[in-house]
Amino acid sequence: MLEHGGRLRKAAQQYGIPLEQWLDLSTGLAPTPWPIPEIPLSAWARLPEDEDGLEAAAREYYGALSLLPVAGSQAAIQALPALRLPGRVGLLTPCYAEHEQAWRRQGHQVVPLRDDEVDVALDSLDALVLVNPNNPTGRLLTPETLMAWQARLAERGGWLVVDEAFMDLTPAYSLSAYAHRPGLIVLRSFGKFFGLAGIRLGFVLAPDALLARLQKLLGPWAVSGPARAVARMILLDQSGHAWQREQLEQGSQRLSALLQRYGVIPTSGCGLFCWWLDEGAEALHKHLAQRAILTRLFPALSGLRFGLPSAEADWARLEQALHGYKDRS
Repeated sequence: MLEHGGRLRKAAQQYGIPLEQWLDLSTGLAPTPWPIPEIPLSAWARLPEDEDGLEAAAREYYGALSLLPVAGSQAAIQALPALRLPGRVGLLTPCYAEHEQAWRRQGHQVVPLRDDEVDVALDSLDALVLVNPNNPTGRLLTPETLMAWQARLAERGGWLVVDEAFMDLTPAYSLSAYAHRPGLIVLRSFGKFFGLAGIRLGFVLAPDALLARLQKLLGPWAVSGPARAVARMILLDQSGHAWQREQLEQGSQRLSALLQRYGVIPTSGCGLFCWWLDEGAEALHKHLAQRAILTRLFPALSGLRFGLPSAEADWARLEQALHGYKDRS
């Protein structure tokens, strides 16, 4: 199993600090969970049914013609490589590590690529996989660049797989509206923007024929009835979406300013996290962890990802810890 953010119990054991004392900034989730609407008893009592309005609500929210709800975008990441014969798959790096593992597990040759290497390598690839905005850096590629790559791949029956798990705050960069085109597959995460990772829900946006193959592979009832009911109501709450974007954008700006004030100048990021690339990343990660503040360390990159605090007490606690780090330095 690969390492991920949010492993508070492991951190609590490692640093000898009780679980309830931790502030988790490691996951890149909206810091305040969306209020859960009332769930009808029938959602618990009956098997899930596709005709409950979830797909229609998701198509409207994402601006997509065709999509499939799945048990988190992780389910699609693991299943999609099985829908192609083993081939040569380009992977834009750095990248969410589950993508590489999933393609290698199915016998594909994975070719790590930098952004500036794609144009030369593209005609030798059967698929290209990337995360946009990037995880962990937050780097954004334009739709024009991605659709040009998609067209070249599609000419040879290739795929462009775009993981848009953090796209909700920058919808103008999304490829959702084009996902019905042959060879384009877009993955969307529900839990990050709405702060509900535990619901385990995501969506695959792709042509109908590919979605039918994926649905057959995943089997029936991939998403629970309560998850479907909650997601449908939340996806239809347009005024709530606008409020959430405003709150997250303000939080992101505040976090960036706070970090800069103590000499931790973000290299990049997106509305849900800040990314700091520096040789001192591991030292700061440990300093914060000793004070029960968990960040996401990427040791191979010398990078540190900071999620957003929620309550004012959490902001104050982070500032105090950063102040102590700056004084020590």
